[in-house]
Amino acid sequence: GFAPEVEDRKITKTTALTTEVEQGAFHAAEQQLKDIVKASNSFILNENVNKYGTDRKEYFEGYFTIKVETLKYDAVVAQLKEIGEVESFAENSDDITGTYVNQEINLQVEKERLERYRQLYEEAQSVEDKLNLNDRIFNQERTIKYMEDAIKSMDQRIAYSTLSVTLREKQSEYADIVWVKFSELVQTLVDNFNALFSLLFGLIPWMILAAVGLFVWRYVQRQ
Repeated sequence: GFAPEVEDRKITKTTALTTEVEQGAFHAAEQQLKDIVKASNSFILNENVNKYGTDRKEYFEGYFTIKVETLKYDAVVAQLKEIGEVESFAENSDDITGTYVNQEINLQVEKERLERYRQLYEEAQSVEDKLNLNDRIFNQERTIKYMEDAIKSMDQRIAYSTLSVTLREKQSEYADIVWVKFSELVQTLVDNFNALFSLLFGLIPWMILAAVGLFVWRYVQRQ
């Protein structure tokens, strides 16, 4: 269940933010992000910066996984949004109160079982019983440790929100421009001249026919 009777809700937050920065401004934006993380006492758990393309097509893209105190979450997100132009922003809140409460109840049950094993161990008379109970105590302590670690992990997820930030550098406006080869220009010029000559030679018979017709018409007019 989701434990509706519990007033102190256990909420975890995860956020994905993608921002685009101007061409040539990536490293300054990256440093700005790290300054925000440092000033807020946050942590960068994962950092991956890649360079793509070459020459005019070169640009950088960085991925950062950040843990920030939930109390500082809103302020940090607001500052990160100012680094560049926000392309996408997705925020997810997960209420884990029911899971948290159930884990605490189960932990208490296992601790009580451990105490019963310890009491039985003290009362046991035979070596065989003591060895058997000693194994049970060992396994029970491992179970309790596992459950305590699970609760500790949930506490950390509640106390620290997770931010996945992508910094993307704009590609140059001239990245897709391709210089035309001189040979291609010459070939285009030759093709145009050929087309022009073909048109002229195609019109010459019609021009001769028109001239003959004009001559005949004028001759008739003089007669």
